[in-house]
Amino acid sequence: MDNETSWEDSCIVYQRENKPNFSLMEGMTVGQGTQDDWIALSDLHYKAVNLPAGPRYWNCLTADGELVGVIVSNAVGLLLAPRHEMFPKLKPGRETNFSNTARANYLNKHFRRASRIVTDTLYRGVGVSYRMVNLAMRLEGKRYMEIQSSMSKFNPFDLKAGFRHGNLRKPVNYERGFRWFREHFESHPADHEMIMRELNDMPPKLKEVMIKEMQDFYYRCSTKEKTGKNTTKGMSRIESLPISEVLKEIQQLAFATPVYGIWENPDLGRELPERLPLWAFDLQKPDEKLRLDLLDARLNKKTTADNANPDRVLQERGLPV
Repeated sequence: MDNETSWEDSCIVYQRENKPNFSLMEGMTVGQGTQDDWIALSDLHYKAVNLPAGPRYWNCLTADGELVGVIVSNAVGLLLAPRHEMFPKLKPGRETNFSNTARANYLNKHFRRASRIVTDTLYRGVGVSYRMVNLAMRLEGKRYMEIQSSMSKFNPFDLKAGFRHGNLRKPVNYERGFRWFREHFESHPADHEMIMRELNDMPPKLKEVMIKEMQDFYYRCSTKEKTGKNTTKGMSRIESLPISEVLKEIQQLAFATPVYGIWENPDLGRELPERLPLWAFDLQKPDEKLRLDLLDARLNKKTTADNANPDRVLQERGLPV
């Protein structure tokens, strides 16, 4: 017993250089993609059916051109309460046609929204997503990038990408929506499957009345259906939607609490390469200017090393020498 060392005398050495590394990230790049990239990974996203207006696509590829992830950006909505809290001067007041037009022009010029972010399941959990998002936002070239994500409440990847969160708030239509569901359905208000089953089990006449009530309630509560391209459509667009889609929209209005995030582009107005290596994210902080000097130095060093030893490149990619 006298020769044994007690735990108080033990020493734990942490070696920073042994930090885990996902080697495939070294060859990954981020740049402009196509709709085909979104189609390839859209089944992995819970909002795969419709894309918002003005989509633009960004992808992340391996060194061999294999698709790793995709980001879809789009034009922002003209009215959004969380944005008004962070940008009070954009909040509506005494409106005129001139002020409405000026606000829309300003938002379209300076804002974009990251509306869909998908990473292939093979590459999740290794730090690809937030790096990919940050670099794609820089390439987007707008002054501000928005995000609204329910997932951020559980996995704040957007904070790692450089976003700042607004205050989490209860939906405006929460009380109103909860009462409406309780008045018309016995199932849990958030259970889409059971409410649809309850609706389909109604007698035909009652079901017809209920569908009309759902469409009317959604239109009364939705600002989305009264702004932008939907301004002149009235009920026609809603009546053309499948009733399951209308139900989903009502549930979103009443219960969804997405986190609003905003990111200001430090590279605004700078000329950037068409594609950026994923490791470029680590050359500076997420809200600092891209270190093009370090990027060029590392790329030139790598090119020189590859030219000196081309067999090593083939070996790293698992190809025969």
